[in-house]
Amino acid sequence: MPEQATAMYVLAHGAGAGMQHRFMERIAEALAGANIATLRWDFPFMAAGKARPDAPAVAEAAVRSVWLAAREKFAGLPLFAGGKSFGGRMTSRAHAAEALPDLRGIAFLGFPLHPPEKPGIERAEHLAAAKGKLLFLSGDRDDLAGLDLLRPVVAKLGRRAKLHVVEHADHGFEVRKRSGRTDADVMAELVRVLTRFFQSRPRQERSEGIPEPTPRR
Repeated sequence: MPEQATAMYVLAHGAGAGMQHRFMERIAEALAGANIATLRWDFPFMAAGKARPDAPAVAEAAVRSVWLAAREKFAGLPLFAGGKSFGGRMTSRAHAAEALPDLRGIAFLGFPLHPPEKPGIERAEHLAAAKGKLLFLSGDRDDLAGLDLLRPVVAKLGRRAKLHVVEHADHGFEVRKRSGRTDADVMAELVRVLTRFFQSRPRQERSEGIPEPTPRR
């Protein structure tokens, strides 16, 4: 929680690693440097030390429980949700099933559109019912989200959905040394795009001249 926080990102982890994974810690720290607060949390399976991810119903219930707690504790900040891979997908599924109150938007850090080497778009079917702004950050080497499939999925969602492609990055946003890019370059790019998304105002507020919320101090 930066002293001059301008937004809160409720950030769920992926299927293979919890909230203390290096990527999760690094992006939370980098976002704090841009005055974006984060709330990282563990799904029940990770908290229990299990390897198998929770069933969707359990994961979605956990998303909703954490969201409601965050909404109560950080009511003075614009609230966003999402997460890495599985965490982002379970967040959007929960929101599609029953809207998360006061949600400003969902940011996906690598949306897992399909299993490796099994292309398909079934995992995206719920997104039409996940109302509000959607931001997809995806590497062009992501083997869980082929761009030939992801681009049409995002386009079909209309102007409320945006896709940002990170060059030379895989599903974990790692880059090969020969690409000429570093992990620090990628992290800076992710934070820049996320910050722009979190600091944008809803269209209704812009049209009605509603002032921005006062940053939490």
